[in-house]
Amino acid sequence: MLIQSEAGFLSVTGTPEVPSKSVADIAAGMYAYTSVLSALLLRGTTGVGSHINVSMLEALGEWMSFPIYYAFEGASPPPRSGAAHANVYPYGAFAAGYGSTVMLGLLNEREWKAFCATVLKNPALANDPRFNKNERRNQNRDALKAILLAAFGALNADQVCALLEQAQIANARMNDMAGLWAHPQLQARERWRSVGSPEGDIPALLPPGRSNAFDYRMDPVPAVGQHSEAILAETGLTATAIATVRALGAI
Repeated sequence: MLIQSEAGFLSVTGTPEVPSKSVADIAAGMYAYTSVLSALLLRGTTGVGSHINVSMLEALGEWMSFPIYYAFEGASPPPRSGAAHANVYPYGAFAAGYGSTVMLGLLNEREWKAFCATVLKNPALANDPRFNKNERRNQNRDALKAILLAAFGALNADQVCALLEQAQIANARMNDMAGLWAHPQLQARERWRSVGSPEGDIPALLPPGRSNAFDYRMDPVPAVGQHSEAILAETGLTATAIATVRALGAI
């Protein structure tokens, strides 16, 4: 949290009222991972190892490359805008009927015209001087949002997304965890496996990505201490030493 604050990350995440925690530790871990892979490839070529040094601040500095240059030489920084885009509209989360929410991203004028004609059923709106360019849509967000919410309010998320698909506008449903568990794409790509555990079989997702060179291991979840002796043996402890450690209650 503290490094995210130092790196300016909290100034561009969250809502205008409340900043959000983010992912400094994950960013540093990602760059540590890629640095290790780079070092292994280099060692394979040169036979020489590398010393790797990664900091959370530097990792987030890389992730901040867009907003930091956005504010180059004193220009206004991007505001905190939640899931919305700082300077593209409409883009982000919008309420639909029956308590549902849809996400959409409208990125050019061709899409804007299709959106007005197919989704809003109001082709004339495309030429409204308040909205006929992204800059103007961005300046008149509140007025345009009211029009969108009125149109979406009579439809559920599936109906809105179907219209967006018809107009070839990028869209998604805002799933909760139950929606992710049941996501048809995870089913279609056969990402779920059943693995054993001390409490019985449980579902588990395969790691992301596929390789034609190997299958992922999906071993049972071990009981507490199940592998302690094997791990200690790998460190070089003798059977007698391991027995002593167990007798002392350390494992």
